[in-house]
Amino acid sequence: MLKKILYVFLAVIVILQFIRPSRNQAAGPFPNDINTKFAMTDDVMSAIKTSCYNCHSNNTNYPWYANIQPIAWWLQNHVNEGKKELNFSEFATYTVKRQTKKFKEIEEQITEGEMPLPNYTRIHKNAVLTEQQKEAIKKWCAESLAHLPPVDPANQTDNKREEAKK
Repeated sequence: MLKKILYVFLAVIVILQFIRPSRNQAAGPFPNDINTKFAMTDDVMSAIKTSCYNCHSNNTNYPWYANIQPIAWWLQNHVNEGKKELNFSEFATYTVKRQTKKFKEIEEQITEGEMPLPNYTRIHKNAVLTEQQKEAIKKWCAESLAHLPPVDPANQTDNKREEAKK
């Protein structure tokens, strides 16, 4: 009986390998990328691309283990959630209110060590931000915030509502 259960389990695992999630890989350029609206140094851009873009952009570089199910589903769900929260490839389309909020959240999460996620940096050692990189990103966020117009909550609308009116 145990052998039959093991064979069924193995068959299910093999079959699952053929059911793959769609990948978050788009060809650039991305005209709404954050760097099209907010100038950044090469150091900041490099740090953000290395530590953030895999989960927070329209183009993920997948590791070899992303070809194994159910790991691929978990990774894709993680990427989808990351993009939903913050998508650097679409940042220029955000309202001023949302951009302001996101810059503040980036600063906060880097300060508190919440991003990049520890379970990501355990495997991707090159994504660990140095103190110098953290300070450079926080400085860039503060400078970018200073260039945004003040937010008037009474007049701020969501992009989706603006597009629906068109």
